[in-house]
Amino acid sequence: MPEPVGDRHSRILGGDREEGARNVAIALASTVVFIALIVVLVVTSKGWDEVRRAFFDRDVFDASFPDIAHAFLLNVRIFLIAEVVIVVAALAIAALRSLPGPVFFPIRTLAIIYTDLFRGVPTVLVIYILGFGAPALDIPGVPRSPLFWGIVALVLVYSAYVSEVYRAGIESVHPSQDAAARSLGLTAGQSLQSVILPQAVRRVIPPLLNDFIGLQKDTALVALIGPVEAFRQSQIEVAGSFNYTPYLATAFLFLVLTIPMARLTDWLIARDRRRLLAGGGAR
Repeated sequence: MPEPVGDRHSRILGGDREEGARNVAIALASTVVFIALIVVLVVTSKGWDEVRRAFFDRDVFDASFPDIAHAFLLNVRIFLIAEVVIVVAALAIAALRSLPGPVFFPIRTLAIIYTDLFRGVPTVLVIYILGFGAPALDIPGVPRSPLFWGIVALVLVYSAYVSEVYRAGIESVHPSQDAAARSLGLTAGQSLQSVILPQAVRRVIPPLLNDFIGLQKDTALVALIGPVEAFRQSQIEVAGSFNYTPYLATAFLFLVLTIPMARLTDWLIARDRRRLLAGGGAR
């Protein structure tokens, strides 16, 4: 007598689930064993006591953390200001680079030069050049604040990176979308603004969040030209206590901010993947 299809299907799926659970358990166990071996190797090393006193002093952590946390607010402020400007500026650069036709060739060329220049120069050099060079020009009406020029440097560098993310999103939209919009009487600019860009922006949100995680970490580079943010404050604390624990306090604050952003990025990527799979199944 033939075996019912439903029973065979249930047994296959059940076997897959059992095998998946067994693989997860093995992976977890091997990870725990590996981490335990690393911990044992570190704490039994000859220099562990000295490292523990230099980097893991609870009293120094408690004493330095309030000042570092207060200085970290400047990092958050730099991040928020730069992020808003970057989102708008990078989208404008990507749109200019995507303009079709020979008449826009000079504009596309300028956009390419901009992205190549600021993606090719290290961020720290841009911060140094603007932070020390721009105020030295002593031009009337031009701000002399190192904080201002540090934010400008981050905006210039990250706008180049983010514009490429936007451009990838624009190019991922099928040409038929633009053709359909043009057939309805929309101009090239109207099609880009009303049809292409909305779809492109939705598609690039996860990689944009990855870039903004990097931006949050790079706010510490602004300390190189003077502003006292979390990293600079930790340097001050280290110089006063001759102990490196304040660096761990600063690292902890950055982790508190960046890990939720990383998990949000993973969730958005997984959601988009599920939506694409559902759409493919429906077709």
